[in-house]
Amino acid sequence: MLSAAGGPTLAATVTAGSVQLTFTVDAPDLNVNGDAARWQAPPRLIGGRALLPLRETAALLGRPVQVGGAGQLGVGRVAVAPDGSASLAGVPQPAGTALILDGVPYLSARTLADALDANLSAADDTGRTLTLTALRDGGNPLAPQARFSTDKVVYAPGERVVYTEYAYDPDGADITSRKWAGRQDAFFQPGTYTVGLSVTNNRGLSSKPFARTITVQGAPLDSPLTYALKYAAPGDRFPDAQVLNYPSVAAVPVAGTSFPLIFSDSPEVPTQSGVLYQDTVSGPVRLLGYHLNGLGKPARLYVLARNIEDRAVEVRTLRQGETAPTRIEGLLGQVTLLDYFASTGGPTLTLAPGQAAAVYASPTLGVGSGANMMQDLTASGRVELTFLMLEDGLPPSAQVSQQLPYLQPDGKHVRGTFPGAVRHLRVNLTTLPARIVIGDGQLDPAIDGTDKLTGQPVRLSGNYGVLYDLEVNGAAGTAVALSPRGGLYRGAMNVQDGPLSQTIKLPRNGNAIKPQEPVLLWRAGSDRLNIDFIPASGSNLPISLVFYRAGKAGASGVMDGLKTYQP
Repeated sequence: MLSAAGGPTLAATVTAGSVQLTFTVDAPDLNVNGDAARWQAPPRLIGGRALLPLRETAALLGRPVQVGGAGQLGVGRVAVAPDGSASLAGVPQPAGTALILDGVPYLSARTLADALDANLSAADDTGRTLTLTALRDGGNPLAPQARFSTDKVVYAPGERVVYTEYAYDPDGADITSRKWAGRQDAFFQPGTYTVGLSVTNNRGLSSKPFARTITVQGAPLDSPLTYALKYAAPGDRFPDAQVLNYPSVAAVPVAGTSFPLIFSDSPEVPTQSGVLYQDTVSGPVRLLGYHLNGLGKPARLYVLARNIEDRAVEVRTLRQGETAPTRIEGLLGQVTLLDYFASTGGPTLTLAPGQAAAVYASPTLGVGSGANMMQDLTASGRVELTFLMLEDGLPPSAQVSQQLPYLQPDGKHVRGTFPGAVRHLRVNLTTLPARIVIGDGQLDPAIDGTDKLTGQPVRLSGNYGVLYDLEVNGAAGTAVALSPRGGLYRGAMNVQDGPLSQTIKLPRNGNAIKPQEPVLLWRAGSDRLNIDFIPASGSNLPISLVFYRAGKAGASGVMDGLKTYQP
């Protein structure tokens, strides 16, 4: 039996109290407890002695090799020095008992049997075929024990492997870490594969490796793509080399409630305290601020609301998300969106005429650290909203803001007020696979607005802060994924599928960066799927939403061949 790497393996490491090796000197084949295997370094017959490769034989027998000072190797009661000399229980052995051949330490089979209290016998009349039977190592009685099983031992290419792990600790200590070797959820190429597991308990003791062998043969059940469409979890990446060739589906604008976006990202890195942006609003509004502290001292980002009516005005927070402080740009947008979608409301501030109060205040930002905030507000009257970067010690008050300079835009980033910050779109799926393109500036144009501090028209490339309210019809039985088109993307979306509502982190780990590695968003159960998408700050557009046929359902309603058990 061969592993994928070509070395000898055991069919299972717990099947027998003894390990029995049957081998012929100068031959590459052997049997391990009745299973065929191959030596990497075959036994040799030199000077009338049958010599075994020390490390490889010890591994087959499940016996540890101790490495002592000056490179001395020990197995059981025998020790072999780098010069080829050997001693058994401290007694020097005759010359030729151990040899170094082509850099591999060899040891007499008889001496190894004596060192392990094992039995060595001739398996035929020639004396060249021998059987070595050794008791398996008892191990450390305090060490945890690694164990797992698979639902089968022979699989079709692309068939899901269901692993059931049942590692334990003899004293009931907690298993704190697991290390798998060779584990895959599915194997797509025929062959023989070895999967191993080691575990460690909370005392720092580790188990011996435990292994099982899997054979993959026959007609393929799934490709990597069709497997992912069945089994990938939302947020998982999967391969699809054809993703850019799928036809685009038109997203048709429909009427719906909208409100303006006030966006503050210029100067992105202010170098002094001052006003970043300012405008007056009434009713609902979305705020999006993205700034780094370039003041050279600790500072905070604020949004100040000032009542400019001659009556009291209520300012209520409907939703809010933020990431602060952080220096990792890719985190900013994703964490803010996850916070925003999880938000269920916030405080209400009642402002007397002329009164001002901070509706947002970031944590203290260290030098070079940033804040990203998104907040939906509604005001019962006209309020002046001011984005401020203030060094520590300056309070966010109307008096302070009126004394500070209006900071000039940096010429690279955007600030402004943009009407229509909600886009209601409808898509009818017919032919699959298909793509919806978002943020390319052509099929999905950038939103236009005005910098109210300069009066200049501005365009928001990427539509950051714009909510796409996407209704997809004909979605039942489809899988939808996000394919990044402009580089790194790291964000989140909210999905409404019948009674289910879920916010999905995209991707679950790391970044989505390759168009040919889309990230699974959802498998739709209802015919109508609603997706709320806001482009994430710090990420790149455009993106595509790709729709696939997820699989063919059988009579029970479950996709044919689907393995649903997940221990």
